[in-house]
Amino acid sequence: MSVISAERRAHRASKREARSGAGPTVAGTEPGVNPGATAKFGLFGEVLTIGLMMTVVALGVVTLPIALAAGIRHLRRFVAAEDSRAGFFWADIRAGILPSLVIGVPAVLIAAVLTIDVVLAGSGALPGGEAIAVIGWAGLLVLAVAVLMTAGAWSPSLGWVVALRSVPGTIRGDVAGAAYIAAAAIFTGVVTWALAPLFIAGIGCAALAVVAVPARRRRGVHSAE
Repeated sequence: MSVISAERRAHRASKREARSGAGPTVAGTEPGVNPGATAKFGLFGEVLTIGLMMTVVALGVVTLPIALAAGIRHLRRFVAAEDSRAGFFWADIRAGILPSLVIGVPAVLIAAVLTIDVVLAGSGALPGGEAIAVIGWAGLLVLAVAVLMTAGAWSPSLGWVVALRSVPGTIRGDVAGAAYIAAAAIFTGVVTWALAPLFIAGIGCAALAVVAVPARRRRGVHSAE
């Protein structure tokens, strides 16, 4: 009886490993996707680690897009249980930091103009200040979503311009997903406003959202089939 119980326990353990993607395929068990995401605490630690690395790169402000892009690519490798050494993150930074200025500089200038509008609207110096403030906040949110989605589409071979041009089509194809990414951007802004060091966790979570949202959409399509 003990031998049979031991075999059953071993079989159940093998099935769990197969579903997580960590172990060999077991007959009748579908291997799991994104095996790197099954260890929740490990994923949380990786999000914080990559958030810190992205924050260091983003200190240049105009370097925020490449920081996001490299962090997103790192998290994609991690959740897929691929080689996710830090060296690949820095390789992406080196490959994309100069070309990323075509996105980073205009984004910073637009953000500065919108922020000034919001501040002036709040001070009462502008007529129709409330409407201007709403437009300014909405513009900042749209800008944040565009930067996140552009960073998510970037690769060294694709380039920044092509990544940016893909954003409208991506939004049209998954409006709910764009809303999720907008929520991640709002979360990052709120936690940073509450306590500046929380930007590290916020930007890491935003990068993870960019990784997770398309995976959610693919699973929905597959289940519909």
